[in-house]
Amino acid sequence: MPGLRPLLHYKPAWLRGDILAGVTVAAYLIPQCMAYGELAGVGPVAGLWAILPPMVVYGLLGSSPQLSVGPESTTAVMTAAAVAPLAAAGGSYSAIAALLAILVGLVCLVGYVARLGFLANLLSKPILIGYMAGVALIMIASQLGKISGIDIEADSVLGQVGEFLQKTDQMHWPTFLLAALVLTFLLVVQRRFPTAPGPLLAVLLATLAVAVLRLDQQGVAVVGPIPAGLPQFALPQFAGLDLLPLLGSAVGIAVVGYSDNVLTARAFAARNQYKIDANQELLALGAANFSNGLMQGFPISSSGSRTVIGDSLGSKTQLFSGVAMGVVILVLLFLRPVLALFPGAALGGIVIFAALKLIDVVEFQRLQRFRRTELGLALITTVGVLMTDLLVGVAIAVSLSVIDLFARVARPHDAVLGTVPGLPGLHDIDDWPETSTIPGLVLYRYDAPLCFANVENFKRRAWLAIEAETIPVAWFVLDTEAIPEIDITALDTLEEFSRELRTSSITFAMARVKQDLYAQLKRSGLLNQIGSEHIFLTLHTAIEGFAAQAQPPQLK
Repeated sequence: MPGLRPLLHYKPAWLRGDILAGVTVAAYLIPQCMAYGELAGVGPVAGLWAILPPMVVYGLLGSSPQLSVGPESTTAVMTAAAVAPLAAAGGSYSAIAALLAILVGLVCLVGYVARLGFLANLLSKPILIGYMAGVALIMIASQLGKISGIDIEADSVLGQVGEFLQKTDQMHWPTFLLAALVLTFLLVVQRRFPTAPGPLLAVLLATLAVAVLRLDQQGVAVVGPIPAGLPQFALPQFAGLDLLPLLGSAVGIAVVGYSDNVLTARAFAARNQYKIDANQELLALGAANFSNGLMQGFPISSSGSRTVIGDSLGSKTQLFSGVAMGVVILVLLFLRPVLALFPGAALGGIVIFAALKLIDVVEFQRLQRFRRTELGLALITTVGVLMTDLLVGVAIAVSLSVIDLFARVARPHDAVLGTVPGLPGLHDIDDWPETSTIPGLVLYRYDAPLCFANVENFKRRAWLAIEAETIPVAWFVLDTEAIPEIDITALDTLEEFSRELRTSSITFAMARVKQDLYAQLKRSGLLNQIGSEHIFLTLHTAIEGFAAQAQPPQLK
């Protein structure tokens, strides 16, 4: 098991960092996961229960020695969106959430068997930035009732905000003031003491305020009695449930949860110079969710914030997760009376604090500076998540990523190459005003693989490059550096293009042809049409071939 390998070669120097990281992460995740349990709709104690199985399973199967797994904001919101309609139609909310975790686990395990780890790349950076911002706004809107004491019945973001503004006269001011103080405290602690367990300190102070000032007797809602013991094995009941929409939700949660899992793991692997296995992460996440469902939990993924804290305190192996799990078990067994006094307003403040960190304003600004179309994708995704069901937002995000990819493939950059005085090599004539082409020769580069989606675009732009030359073109050389292979549609169009060139008395040649492409040309018969003597290993040998043919024959 990958998680055991570092433990088998454990260095004593790592122990202090792992223990310190584990205790601190536990202090951070206890109030945080209680809040996420509430956010998911299963209750605070279920948020704590959902920590335990994933920590054990991921510690054994995960390929990252530093990743912290368990309840987190995105999957909690998606769980609530998926489970609430089915629970309203009849059935136990917690049982449906547990069944959803099992289905998410099965989706990930199927992905592992099919080696679908690459699917995480369907969510590009702009899409993820926009998606996370949309999720954050949904999280904030969902907590408005909890932090204000107002009974909000709306389900949509706009509905919740509108209802909140309409009912401000019903505000329970002790509740709102407590939530505002918690949120302010968390923001200050994050800025001044980034490694401190801010959520734990905030909730403990809020709990102390409830106990001393008797705020629970003044209408401030608290967690209330917590069941004794630890979660028990239970098979979720699904009789009478429509599993099809639940399975669709599971696929969406699996895609988003796995993407977040892999991106976080990769970031820390790059920072600390080790490698992760993307497909192994599918297995670990799938098994963690499956086991969580069997132990009355709900869907989980990785937590970037908890992983950051562990890394900053020196975590080296998954032993830190074992330490954190031990602290959580001790709290569940011996500190339930303290947890029972946790105010709901404080948990709402923690959720809003976590949501604010998901809105990455700096990244939005970076997208604007880099390319406005990337910013547009992020904003469209945010709006799509807010204006539709959250799981529909996942589909929108994936679709936009695929559309963006196809748009780049269908209309890639191209270049006519020439020489620049005093500069070695061949260069795009649009990049250098003093570039000159070789008379009678067009060296043309198309910066994408040729396929059904772009071959007509290639053909049109290739003819435009030929027509732009002032001197009649004798040779057209296609630089295939970015064309490792072609499909049958591209092959037929390329054959047609070759015939049209020959009709116009232009020789068609290819340079930098890779072996796979060469084999395809040979199998199709196009190589015979072009002529193997017109296939060159480099651009400079292509130029030499053109020059040799252009020279008049020597008289004997």
